[in-house]
Amino acid sequence: MSYSLDVNILLYTSDRSSEQHDAANRFLARCAASPDILCLAWPVLMSYLRIATHPRIFDSPLTPDEALGNLTALLALPNVRTIAEQDGFLDAYHRVTAHQVIRGNLVPDAQLAAILLQHGVRTLYTRDRDFRKFECFEVRDPFLP
Repeated sequence: MSYSLDVNILLYTSDRSSEQHDAANRFLARCAASPDILCLAWPVLMSYLRIATHPRIFDSPLTPDEALGNLTALLALPNVRTIAEQDGFLDAYHRVTAHQVIRGNLVPDAQLAAILLQHGVRTLYTRDRDFRKFECFEVRDPFLP
């Protein structure tokens, strides 16, 4: 079985001021210990680098080396795989956005949904309710029982 994470989960692990920080670290530790395959999309990983190092978003942003170090450690786990757009991506994007108006902040969400569809990933852990608009996977809040 495989699953994926949205960038917000990774950001909570790095933002010590977040009330979700400890819960996110416990969740990520469970992911690391799980035999299930954690599929991380490159757009999520790049968003993590962009946001975690941004001084206007984080009160105490990570240095680029710290953020890259976090990703390097995560990607070194034996059950972690990276995924990206494949041939036919635009067709997958059309499928996940059918009958919806996708613009603005929903565009990267739809991009992630299409990548997950292409790779057969059926579960996404996120706190972002916007992902519920996409029917190609199950959305789970990792901090709810």
